[in-house]
Amino acid sequence: MVSIVLGSQWGDEGKGKITDMLSQQATLCCRAAGGHNAGHTIVHDNVTYDFHILPSGLVSPKCINLIGAGTVFHVPSFFKELGHLEAKGLTSASKRIFVSDRAHVCFDLHSVVDGLEEKGLGGRKVGTTGKGIGPCYSDKAARRGVRVGEIMDEVTFERKLRTLDTSYRARFGDLAYDVEEEIARFKEYRTKLQPYIVDQLEFLQEHKNSPNTLVEGANALMLDLDHGTYPFVTSSSTGLGGAVQALALNPQSIKNVIGVLKAYTTRVGSGPFPSEQLNADGEKLQVVGREFGVTTGRKRRCGWLDLVLARYSHAINHYTALNLTKLDVLDDFDEIKVGVAYKLPCGKRTTGSFPADPNVIEKIEVEYVTLPGWKSNTMGVTKYEDLPANARSYIEFIEREIGGVPIKWIGTGPAREHMIARE
Repeated sequence: MVSIVLGSQWGDEGKGKITDMLSQQATLCCRAAGGHNAGHTIVHDNVTYDFHILPSGLVSPKCINLIGAGTVFHVPSFFKELGHLEAKGLTSASKRIFVSDRAHVCFDLHSVVDGLEEKGLGGRKVGTTGKGIGPCYSDKAARRGVRVGEIMDEVTFERKLRTLDTSYRARFGDLAYDVEEEIARFKEYRTKLQPYIVDQLEFLQEHKNSPNTLVEGANALMLDLDHGTYPFVTSSSTGLGGAVQALALNPQSIKNVIGVLKAYTTRVGSGPFPSEQLNADGEKLQVVGREFGVTTGRKRRCGWLDLVLARYSHAINHYTALNLTKLDVLDDFDEIKVGVAYKLPCGKRTTGSFPADPNVIEKIEVEYVTLPGWKSNTMGVTKYEDLPANARSYIEFIEREIGGVPIKWIGTGPAREHMIARE
């Protein structure tokens, strides 16, 4: 049985908690896309863990973990993050993590180039994390990238990295980067990495009878290269299709597709955001929700829940259930607005389609429904019937408006136990 956890908005929905919870029963946990630009914070047994490139299934001592073929793999970050986890008591983590030989290597060179490309965009910056993810995926698509398995072939590896360095210097001129230093570092990494690298197909065949496989999404649907707010997106396929492709999943094995939906909406970086609130409400959501990026530390933009976006996300990812997160952040609002429709510049009203053109999106007028707040503390509530009536009405309104997709889990605080599981 395969369960897939996907972000349904622009990321930062709090996917870490549900993946941590589900990983306690999982025998295999896989990352399908993205790189060390992702970020999940997990509070488990009163210990806080920050995950970036590593699957958060490592928190569970019985769970084997795979970084899949669709990812980009920054080797220094891998070892640094693994070291941090082991220092916090996950001493078996290094024995339970593997990486596909088909994943692409994200070099420090890519990070340097990332900064130069963003600088060249001026006022139309994408707002990347600066980790080199976009340039690495660009090299992959242009068929000049270096795959993890090639690290073991010293001659091929060094030739390809020097070729990348030469091509980027031809484009940008002098770079604040020393290719020979990076090559020297990989002489050490080559030996250290060998036990972790696997043929993904063989590895997954060995685990084909895994009774409970968890696929952990990175980023979210609205950052998907095909379906997101292009060009203000990440460089990988962050939805259901990307997970199937990257891990060669049998679609018939997928039993659950869980969309993680924040009780309001946030976005990091540039790009259109129809329900953004550049006012006291947006500031309150940002402060109360402690909306800072795990990976970058950047302040997140905040707005009301956008159900047009959520319906669009569901139409692409086909969620079987939702995890609504950070409900408690709304505890002190007298009233709560929810975006239910868009009025497009042409005058058309839409309730479930998201325009492709960012210039059109920027001119959208959002139609809101105003719901009463509950003005009471929901932090740490673990039973649905213990929620205030207006909080339950808010949840049930969302379920109806998204087309009856059940909200099976409701986050009511940062800790793992701050979760309502509904029957």
